[in-house]
Amino acid sequence: MSNSSGSALSVGRSLFYLIVAGIAWGTAGAAASLIFRVSDMGPLALSFWRCAGGLVLLLGALALRRRRAAVRAVVPAPAEPRRRKAVRILGTGVGLTVFQSAYFAAVEATGLAVGTVVTLGAGPVLIALGARLTMGERLGRGGAFAVVGALAGLVVLVLGGGDAEVRPTGVALAVVSAAGYAAITLLTRGLGRDGGGADALTTTAWAFAIGTAGLLPAALAEGLVPHTGTPAGVLLLLVYVAAVPTALAYALYFAGAAVVRAATVSVIMLLEPVSAALIAVSLLGERLTAAIVLGTLLLLAAVTGLALAETRTAVERRREAVPA
Repeated sequence: MSNSSGSALSVGRSLFYLIVAGIAWGTAGAAASLIFRVSDMGPLALSFWRCAGGLVLLLGALALRRRRAAVRAVVPAPAEPRRRKAVRILGTGVGLTVFQSAYFAAVEATGLAVGTVVTLGAGPVLIALGARLTMGERLGRGGAFAVVGALAGLVVLVLGGGDAEVRPTGVALAVVSAAGYAAITLLTRGLGRDGGGADALTTTAWAFAIGTAGLLPAALAEGLVPHTGTPAGVLLLLVYVAAVPTALAYALYFAGAAVVRAATVSVIMLLEPVSAALIAVSLLGERLTAAIVLGTLLLLAAVTGLALAETRTAVERRREAVPA
């Protein structure tokens, strides 16, 4: 994460960053489930502490990086234009706040299964439409099949998880959450196409700062400090949520999403429910069903197909650029 610009990354490294981020995000749900089991902390309060903790860790990482840069006499990257920087920071921060808060509200209104599948299912569709309208990106036949396969995998995972009650309010909140996620992805990719000195760690830190401020009123109303019989365990889980699926995962996500096509990013991020399902079975004692296996295989196949297509496209572009 020492690069100054997300566009300096190779496609292969960007894909790796996105895969790690998706898997890490999947562990956040398991940690949240454990917190909810042993305390009375609500989803908005948990989201607030996730942003606040991630912000503190990223500020420490930025300070350490500046100290190392001073010792090594590293030449700083060209400054990003102020207007562009303001658009990126505000857009990412607001999108992140909407994405997280609306998602947790959707889960509370209509349940985890429906809220998750609508959010993650509508995300690729909104991103594909947005990328086509704003950046002229085309999925192609292979990309379209991959997105359909990914959505089919999500549906199979939800249907295999048992009965769920669908409530219009919860579905609407999930679509709003998907729109926030789509806006973040499109903004990151759109700005990343032109370079401009955007830094993944700085972008993530600003986004968490805006998210922390935006979630604070709701978290206060819900209750910031949970009541629990195991305060040390809850604290350790909160530190994990802030460090791995938040500070690390979002920094990797913003770095990778600036290079890889928006539609590809949206499908790779579907690794989140796959990793969550595996953790639920292996660590939380949930039953492994044929539907979970089939849904996981469909999602992994879609991710693999899009990743290979992205790599081939990048190689072809480099070959075409060499003679020029």
